[in-house]
Amino acid sequence: MRRITTAFGALATAGMLALALPTSAHAANGTLIVNGVEHDSPSGCYPSDQWPLRVTNRTDGPAYVMSGADCAGSVVAVAQPGQSAVSEFGSSVYIR
Repeated sequence: MRRITTAFGALATAGMLALALPTSAHAANGTLIVNGVEHDSPSGCYPSDQWPLRVTNRTDGPAYVMSGADCAGSVVAVAQPGQSAVSEFGSSVYIR
């Protein structure tokens, strides 16, 4: 009986965490501009092969400039809502 109670407790906790954590299914409201290319209601990763990487964030969430392609590596800059960033070391941009 104790195992069943523990199992149900773990499932309930997992369910509550799933509801509490934000998901990537929600796109940012606005426009993200990566090296002159506009992305409306952006969500996910936007790679770039141009140097330096230029980001204009006209959304309601932060845009993270990543050091590696496909949003791998470390964050090298952050463009907050309403801000722009230029990065010599950025290879992609991630936004929720």
